[in-house]
Amino acid sequence: MKKLFMAIFAVLFLSAFLSLSYAADLRIDGSTTVLPIAQRAAEVFMKKNPDVKVFVSGSGSGTGIKALTDGTTNIATSSREAKDKEVASSKEKGVTLTAHKIALDGIVPIVHPSMKIDNITPEQLRNIYNGNIKTWKELAGPDRPISVVSRDTSSGTYEVWEEKILKGDKVRPDALLVASNGQAVQTVAGNRYAIGYIGIGYVDKSIKALKVNGMTASAKAVRDNSWPIARPLFMYTNGKPAGTIAKFIDFMLSKDGQEIVNEVKYVSIK
Repeated sequence: MKKLFMAIFAVLFLSAFLSLSYAADLRIDGSTTVLPIAQRAAEVFMKKNPDVKVFVSGSGSGTGIKALTDGTTNIATSSREAKDKEVASSKEKGVTLTAHKIALDGIVPIVHPSMKIDNITPEQLRNIYNGNIKTWKELAGPDRPISVVSRDTSSGTYEVWEEKILKGDKVRPDALLVASNGQAVQTVAGNRYAIGYIGIGYVDKSIKALKVNGMTASAKAVRDNSWPIARPLFMYTNGKPAGTIAKFIDFMLSKDGQEIVNEVKYVSIK
């Protein structure tokens, strides 16, 4: 009887320990656009809550939502709204995709700093990416072919670009597809005749951000929706969050959380 009691006690203790460990761990996966926000927020959150460990990765919006559906992440970050088929697929597995808008973003077309072009129109961008415009000479630039850099089709950034710029057209077949904003920056910075597009938080001195219709991408332009390629950024949970997940979402929407959004060069919603 004593051995049975000890065995039951050990099982209960182990179960409680594992439950506490799980509750204290928070996994966030998804959009590479949202990645800098999530990483910095995780650092600050863990300092405020030393008993919690937050693991952050960026595998793409669609992959993050699938991970939430499959139960391998607690929060999915996404640079687009969940698709109807993703919502339906999640429901089949007992998961309710619940969106929390945590920031705003502007997608910015970029070129190499040496390119003598500063402004572009949405129609010109569309024709570059669908292949109708093939050389910089057609845009009063050098007589060289345009190297088109695009995101892969699983990217939320690509889907917003497809909707707002391509308007249903397909990207030209010789475009170089990259997996992240960081790779887009690196690729364009290394090719004098390349063009790409990135989230506003990734703009740095290694590339040139183009004006669109004479307008510079800015927090104000994104917030008042005058920037033509503006979008919200999300964190998705399974239903109404509770426990550590709710605490993190609340932190993200707090004054401190929104200051982090601005700190990493995105646009706060407040």
